[in-house]
Amino acid sequence: MNTQEKIVIATVIYPAEWSEKNALLLVESIRAFAGSLAETPIWCYVPQYGKEVSRETVRRLNDLNVAIIPFDIDIEVARFFFAADIRAAWLAESTAIDKTELLAWLGANTIILKQPDAFLLSAEKQLGYRPVHHINVGSEFKSGLDPFWAFVYDYCKVPEDRIFPMETHVDRKVIRPYFNAGMIITRPENKLMRTWHDTFFKVYQKPELRAFYEQDERYVIFIHQALLSGIILNMFAKDEIQELPRDYNYPLHLYDEDITADRPSSIDDVVTLRHEGFYQDPQWMDKMPASDRLKQWLAERLSQ
Repeated sequence: MNTQEKIVIATVIYPAEWSEKNALLLVESIRAFAGSLAETPIWCYVPQYGKEVSRETVRRLNDLNVAIIPFDIDIEVARFFFAADIRAAWLAESTAIDKTELLAWLGANTIILKQPDAFLLSAEKQLGYRPVHHINVGSEFKSGLDPFWAFVYDYCKVPEDRIFPMETHVDRKVIRPYFNAGMIITRPENKLMRTWHDTFFKVYQKPELRAFYEQDERYVIFIHQALLSGIILNMFAKDEIQELPRDYNYPLHLYDEDITADRPSSIDDVVTLRHEGFYQDPQWMDKMPASDRLKQWLAERLSQ
């Protein structure tokens, strides 16, 4: 291999117990289960706003050969949902240019259970993605464009001919493209993350959006994902982007809501999953649809 990596994985860690646990599970799972990608470089970005990641987490990440990269962000900015994630994604992409062909930006609440071959995009694809889990603030394809998405499309200059039907992961709603921001495979030279960063910080406090925030808090939480969707549609034609398979980014926390025929009988069958801190439930080992082997592996990591 030449000096350029094939792929680098990046995420953000907040100096908080839940975030540190999530990040450690992600990193440990990559090193244990990612097969030929198990030794992929991993970059963990840590926002600096007066708190520090615990020494034990730093030690364990160092032992796993993870780069821990601090970055500055104002605490008031960081309080806005996902603002620090977007800053970290841009910094990761900026660092990745000329160092790797592909950057896998993953939410730290991801766990890798098998070799994620689909991360290695074919040469003609510029982006790998998963749709959102459920419709949430998304826009049904059969319905007219609502004012929120009309604003997003107008601000991001989305060409009308790039709007295609997309099916959500769990509730199987047919929507306008709405990409999950917790799993994005991108080519750093396209500067998708920079565009997302610059757009978000120009627009997220605009009065037009504040009106939506006051109407429904979900707009506050998911404006980052809506803007990302508009930017992707502006930047790439449909044949340049690749929907990753359904066993990627599987939402463990929505398992009971999954009414589709594709619902796995065991979480062991998926390639990657997302979760919302399953370990906070004292009964998680009894409730999780997984093999005893996987449950034991998770329990051992969580007890460290």
